Parts: sequence; C-alpha cells; structure tokens
Amino acid sequence: MNKARTIRLNKAFLMVVVFLFAIIIAKLLYVGLSPVVDGVNIKEFADSRNTKKETIVANRGTIYDSNGEILAQNVNSYTVIAYLSESRTTDPENPYHVVDKEKTAKLLSPIINMTEERILELLNYDAYQVELGPGGRGLTELVKEEIEALDLPGIDFIKSTKRYYPNADFLSYTLGYAKTDESNNVIGELGVELYYNELLTGKNGYKEYQSDMYGYQIANTEPIIEEAEDGNDIYLTIDTNIQIFVEQAMNTLTEKGVDWASISIANAKTGEILGVSSSPSFDPNIKDIESYYDPFVSYTFEPGSTMKIFSFMAAIENGMYDGEEIYQSGTIKIGEDKVTDWNDYGWGKITFDRGFYASSNTAATLLAQKLGRDKLKDFYESLGLGKITRINLPEEQTGVINFKYDIEVANASFGQGMSVTPIQMVQALTSLGNNGTIIKPYIIKKIVNGEEIVYEGAREEIGKVASPETIKEVLELMYGVVNTDDSITTGSSYKVDIVNLAGKTGTAQIASESGGYMTGYYDNIRSFAGVFPYEDPEIIVYAAVRKLTDSSLLSDAVKSLVEDVATYLNITSTEIVTEEGTYEVDSFINTNVEETKESLTKNGFEVVIIGDGSKVIEQYPKKGTIVNENDKIFLLTNGNNKTYPDMTNWSRSDVTSFANLIGLSVTFDGYGYVKNPTVKKGETINLNQTLKLTLEPLYNLEETIPENDKE
Repeated sequence: MNKARTIRLNKAFLMVVVFLFAIIIAKLLYVGLSPVVDGVNIKEFADSRNTKKETIVANRGTIYDSNGEILAQNVNSYTVIAYLSESRTTDPENPYHVVDKEKTAKLLSPIINMTEERILELLNYDAYQVELGPGGRGLTELVKEEIEALDLPGIDFIKSTKRYYPNADFLSYTLGYAKTDESNNVIGELGVELYYNELLTGKNGYKEYQSDMYGYQIANTEPIIEEAEDGNDIYLTIDTNIQIFVEQAMNTLTEKGVDWASISIANAKTGEILGVSSSPSFDPNIKDIESYYDPFVSYTFEPGSTMKIFSFMAAIENGMYDGEEIYQSGTIKIGEDKVTDWNDYGWGKITFDRGFYASSNTAATLLAQKLGRDKLKDFYESLGLGKITRINLPEEQTGVINFKYDIEVANASFGQGMSVTPIQMVQALTSLGNNGTIIKPYIIKKIVNGEEIVYEGAREEIGKVASPETIKEVLELMYGVVNTDDSITTGSSYKVDIVNLAGKTGTAQIASESGGYMTGYYDNIRSFAGVFPYEDPEIIVYAAVRKLTDSSLLSDAVKSLVEDVATYLNITSTEIVTEEGTYEVDSFINTNVEETKESLTKNGFEVVIIGDGSKVIEQYPKKGTIVNENDKIFLLTNGNNKTYPDMTNWSRSDVTSFANLIGLSVTFDGYGYVKNPTVKKGETINLNQTLKLTLEPLYNLEETIPENDKE
C-alpha cells in the first residue's frame, strides 16, 4: 500500500504569491476604472490608435472687380519631386525612379527656371526622393501639364493651394497678397487680403473615421464629417477698364523714375474708388515688394497748392472773398517770417481770382488772415483731414493739421506745414460733386456668402461744408486754372478737348528729417486735383508724385487718363460755349454713310468709317457733344467687313474712341501719338486680339522744372 505524499507550503511563500496576485488584480481594476493612468488618458490613447482625422480645407473667397472680373483667386499649385531610389522600380521596362539624370535635368531646366547643374546636383543626392526647388515650387496647372508631357520617369508632383492674381502687377497694393503657410492655409498679409482675411478664409472642416493598421478607413464604418465653410467673395468698386487707364497713366508718370506716386479715379457723386495705382508697385504672385505701405492710404505728405481749393472755399463760404478785389502779390511779412509767391516776385497787383489761377501763396495767406486760425482749421477738419477716412484698407494714416502760429496758419493755406494722404484729398474733393456735401470714399462694393449678400457698400454722407453757391464759385476758379487763356495760370497744360476739366496744380517742398525743407532741384511733391465735367462733376482725379524729374509727365499722364475715362464712360461737356469752328454733333443713326460723310467733311471734320455697310448704326461722339473743327467723328456701319484705318498721328483719345465703339481691347506703351501703327490700313480687325500701340510725342522738346518752383 502506497503512502500518501503530503506537500507542505511555506507560509511565507504563500503570502508572497497572494500579495502579488492582489497587486495584479488591483492594477487591472485601476486601469479598467480610471480614465487616466500614469498621466495618459486611456480612452483617448485607445481611440488614437484607430481613429484618423483629416482636415477639409475651406476654399478662400475670390476677389472680383465691380463687373465680376476675377482679381484674386485660389488655384491648385504643384511642387516637382523626383524619386531617386531604384527600389521603386520592379519592372525595368516601366521605371518609377529617375533613370537618365542628365536628360531629366536638361529638359526640366528651361521649364522650372533652374540651371541644369543645380537640378543634376539635386538628382545625385543619396535620398529616396528630393524636391526640385526653388524653381519647381508653386507651379501652375499648365506648367505641370507641360512637364507631364515630357514623360520623364520618376518625376511626380505634390499638390497644394496657392493664391493667384491673373493680372499680375495690377491694383497691387489694394489687393495686397496672401501666401500659403506650412499647414496649407492661405493667409492675407497686405491690402484687402489682409483687412478681410477672416471673411475670405472661411472655416475648415474635417473627416474623422476608424482606420486599420495601414491608415485606411475600416469597411462598414461611418465617418464623421463636418463640411468646410468656404470664405466670402468680395466685389470691389474698381472697374478693370478704368484701372487699366490708371495703370497706363502711372507708367507715363514714372517713365523717368520717381520716389513714389499715387493716381486715383473716384466717382464724385458716390465716393466709389474706380481705379487706383501706386508706385513703386509689385506683382503679388512673386511678391517683389519694395515697401509694405500703400501710398494711397499710408503715405502722408504736404499737399502744396492743391489745398488752395479748400482755403479759398473756406473764405468764400464765410463771406470773405471778392474775386475782383485787387491785392499786391509777391511777398507778405508775418512777424519775423515772410511768405513769398512760388516765383519769388509775384505778378504785381492782381485780382484774387487771378491769384488762384497763378497759384499765389500771398493770396491764400491774405484769405487765411481774414479767416483766422480757428475757422481755417475747423474747415479743414470738416473735410475729414487729420483723421482716417475708414476706407477699409490696412495701415491708413491720419496726417496732421495742427497749425497754431500765424506763419503756420499762412503755410497751411497753401498746403505746407500740414500733411494729408491721397485718400483724404479724394474725400475732400467729393464736396465739389455734391453741392458742398462730403461723401465717404469706399472700395468694397459687396461681400457675398454663397447667394447671400452679407454687406453692400453705399453712398454715405459725412457732412456739409459749403453751399451750392460756394461750390459753383470754386469750380469756376478751378475751371479757369485749366482752361483760361490768362498767361499766369499754372494748369493750361492739363486742358483736354473732349470734356471740361476743372483742377488745381500743386508743388510742395519736402520736409527734411533734420528740420526745415530739402533743397535739391527735384526735392518736391507735385500734384494735381481735378474733377470733370466742370458743369456737374462726376469724376475725381487725383495724382501726387515725389521727386518727379520731368514736370511735363504729370500733365501728360492726367490728360490721357481724363480722356480715356471720359471716353469710356461717355462723359462729355455740353455747356461749352460754341464758337466759330465748333459744331454740336447731331444723331447720324440710320443715315446713309456716304451722304453723312460728305456733309461732315464739308464742315471740316475728319470722318472715320468702320465697316463696309451703307447705314450708320453707331457713332462717336454722341448726339449733343460739342466738337472742334478737324476733330475725328467715328461712324460704325452695318457692314460685316471691318478693317483698320490709318492710325498714324492719332492721339490716345482717338484710338480709345475707335476701340470702344467696336469693342476692341487696346493697350498703350508711352505717351503722345501713334507714330508707327502695328496694324496697316485695310487690315481686317480681329476683336479676339488686343491691339498694342506705342505712343510718342509729336515733337521732341525737353521741358525742365523752373528753378525754385515752390508753387
């Protein structure tokens, strides 16, 4: 009989085993019941192991002009990459890596604007793949397709989004620019892009789903999706056609180089900015930026004699002006200081009206003395000077009108010792188009979210500064500056034929950082402030330029701009006094072409027939327009065969009238007249092509700035 074996457990060992089991059970209970273990959220940790979240990027809103032309939009962007590792290729007949590095570098070099040597250097890296930058970054769809057509093994693309400006260096400071950050978000950094960045950006969405070990969505699981909210679209008040005219005027103005310049066109009745250009400018696609401040709203400067519009206006409104009153021009003593006219000696004893034509500093000073400091300063402030206009562009500056002493009051009457911005001057000039009421300028026409208009710009009255009678008298003075035959006027070079332009010239000294004023030959700021038509102003034109080396360029630029805008908007002056040699245009619609041409030719006009039809279906100038003898009259016929006339010696205005009548796109290089047309007489007109013409002065005369010109 076997004896039973008895195993005795050591009590101490048993207690250790039980203790260890107790610890394990306690740990399991702790992990199971506690949401956080050792600082780690267990649920979040578990979810993150099999949950994937992808961002759905919102599309940035598009910026349009007032007619719906795209000025800024998001487009797909591509970066070229090259796969270098031979491990990508399993079939030698169908390689997935770069095989012929020399050929690849040679073919890509001209397309991505990199040297063959640099591309080859990148292709020889010991890496799985390389990015062919910087030239291979930010490529458009067209460039991508061009590279794909080369069928180069191992070449691929990374897709992203970038902001694209189809017109390049066009309205640059107003639009600003936006760039893509490391997270593929497009962020505005200047202009409208910056000011309305939040509205344009929208809100990103996401897609969240359960994924397998490879990152793919697990079958039969529903993702959580929050759709992106695209950004708002913004429509500017800018008219692209007028903007083109402004850009062309800027090209003329800066032909010989300037420090900076600003030219703008605004609707005098509503305050809408129709076109604005600044120099130096930049292409927002490549961001070749010299200054991050927009001269239109951020540059402050002493405006010079264009301020006489408003110091004379203040005197007239306060009953202190008699245009026929005689005063002694030349010099006025003010305590230990003195004010001199810009030519240093004046014009003898003249009327105050003639003093305005001559841009007399002494005339403005005498009126300021009558008004006194408080009335003049209050009037300037009522125009909106010394504070921002709130035009919804970034970095707008206020300028300074804080004059106190007698000499400061005198200086302020002719625009020295104070500072303004171009947009402030435009705002002040709206008083001329609204019988003395100031209108707030604006540049946003509307903001649209899908089909809903969330904001709409509109005419906004700021306050009334003068009576209609005062405005009428000021306009008559400004009309005289440009159109009078008086030899002392400063604005005769601005006169245009197709519309009555009223304006005022200005030349201001430039304040020196060390005190006083700069004394160099070209150390001044020239400007022109004008409205047209004089009879009932619809359009404001304002131009200012620092250190202009050829004074004739400012009047050339302004005249061409006024003619182009007036022609485009069909603005004419019908209250011109009809003299011998002038003619009021009748309607020629539905008349016989040959009979009408014969009649007009007998009256001394040059008739341009467009088309081979027998009936007139459209004309320019329109009925009621006053034209001068030898002016061109364009008659569009019902014929289909339209050919170019001989454009030799045509003015810019002539070409623009012709182009607008038939719907032809045209661009100009230079200023003056057509000397060598790029199209021949009798050549068929193709409306799908842009006519490009070079303009030259009729006479090669050098004009210089008068020494000590401080008007």
